[in-house]
Amino acid sequence: MSPRDPNEALAVAADGGWRVPGIANLHSHAFQRAMAGLAERQTHPEDSFWTWREIMYRFAARMTPDSMYAVATQLYAEMLEAGYTQVCEFHYVHHQPDGTPYADPAAMSKAVVAAARDTGIRMTLLPVLYMTGGFDGRELSPRQQRFGHGVDDFLRLFDSLRSVQDDALRVGCAFHSLRAVPEAAMRRVLAALPADAPVHIHIAEQVGEVQDCLALRQARPVEWLLGECPVDRRWTLVHATHLTEDETRGIAASGATVAICPTTEANLGDGLFPLRDYLQAGGRWGIGSDSHVSVSPVEELRWLEYGQRLVTRHRNIAVTPASTSVGETLLRGVLASAADATGFAGTHGDSVLLDGHAPALAGATQDDVIDRWLFAGNRPLVEEVRVAGRQVVAGGRHVAGEAIARRYAGTLRQLLRD
Repeated sequence: MSPRDPNEALAVAADGGWRVPGIANLHSHAFQRAMAGLAERQTHPEDSFWTWREIMYRFAARMTPDSMYAVATQLYAEMLEAGYTQVCEFHYVHHQPDGTPYADPAAMSKAVVAAARDTGIRMTLLPVLYMTGGFDGRELSPRQQRFGHGVDDFLRLFDSLRSVQDDALRVGCAFHSLRAVPEAAMRRVLAALPADAPVHIHIAEQVGEVQDCLALRQARPVEWLLGECPVDRRWTLVHATHLTEDETRGIAASGATVAICPTTEANLGDGLFPLRDYLQAGGRWGIGSDSHVSVSPVEELRWLEYGQRLVTRHRNIAVTPASTSVGETLLRGVLASAADATGFAGTHGDSVLLDGHAPALAGATQDDVIDRWLFAGNRPLVEEVRVAGRQVVAGGRHVAGEAIARRYAGTLRQLLRD
C-alpha cells in the first residue's frame, strides 16, 4: 500500500482500525542503536557532533559480524513495530578494527542483510566509500581504519552485494561525505555504477564541514556537489542542514531527496533543516532515524514540524496548497520520495494497521486520523504490520520479538563490558 495519487486516501478503515502505508527509513547506522543513551554525559564544555564522534568510534571498534547481526535484528524489529517497512542501511563498518578485511570482505554487510531478511523489513543496503580523514586528504585515523576502502576494493564489494539483490533487497552506493571521498574517486565510482543504483551522501551536516569545504574547495558542500556531480532523482542528500537559499532551491530543482533525521540532528546539536523554504521550492524529502536515539517515524515527523514552529513562532508549517493537514502533508512527503531513495519501485503488500481501539483514535475519521496518529501522544498505535503480505508485527510486537530481544540483551552486555 503506497499511494502516489494525491487524491488517494492515506488511511482506510479496516480490521477494526486504520490501514496506512508503511514508511521508508532513509538513513540508518544500525550498530549505533546499541549506544543510544550512552553519550549523554558532558565530555567537553563545547560538546558537539565532533566529541560525540569519539565515543562512537570507541563503540564501533567493538562490533563483530555476530554482534552487528544481533543489534541490527533488534533495531529492525523495533522499526517494524513503529511502522517503518523499509530501511536504507548506510553501512560503513566493513573490516576488522585494525583495517584488515575479514576472510569474507562482505562479512559485516552480510550480517545486516541477514538481520533484514530474518525480521522481514525491506532493505536498501548502501555500502559506504570512506577514504580520507578530511578535505585535505589526510589518512584515516587508527579508529577509522575499519571503515576504509580503495576504489577497486569498494567496487568489488559493491558488485558482490548487487549479485544477491532480490525483491526484498536493493543495493546502492553511499559516499560517506565530501571530506571522506576525494573528487577523483567519486567520479570513478559514479562512472562504474549501474544507472538504477541509488546514491546517498552525508552533506552539510555541521558548520565545521561547511567552513572546511569553503577553505579547501572554494565552495560550500551542497554548492560544490550540485556544480560538479550529476545530482538527480536517484540521489539522497542526508541532513543538508546548513544551506543557503540558492542551495535550497538547487536541491529542489535537481529532483534529489533530502533525508532529514530530526531526532539525531537534535541529539547532536547539528541544527534545523530549512523545511518551509524547501517545501515552497517543491523539494523532495524523507526521514531517517540515523543514530537511533529514537526509532519512531511519529517522533521524526512530529519534531520535523515542531522544530519549524519553534524557529518561526507559528503553527502548522508543513502544509501545501493541496492539503491544509500537517500530518497528511508529512506522510505524503515521505511516500513520494521513497521509490527513488530506496530503489524499490513497488511495495505492494506493505501496510501498517493502526489500533482503532486506542483512546487516542476514539472517534477518528478519515479526515483526521493521520494528524491524530502523529500529534496525539506517545503511546504506540501500530497494531499490525505486513511486508509483501507477510505479517511481521501482530498485537504491536514483532512476531519473533522475544527471541530477538534476548539475543540483543546478551550481546549488549558483552559490548558494554570493560
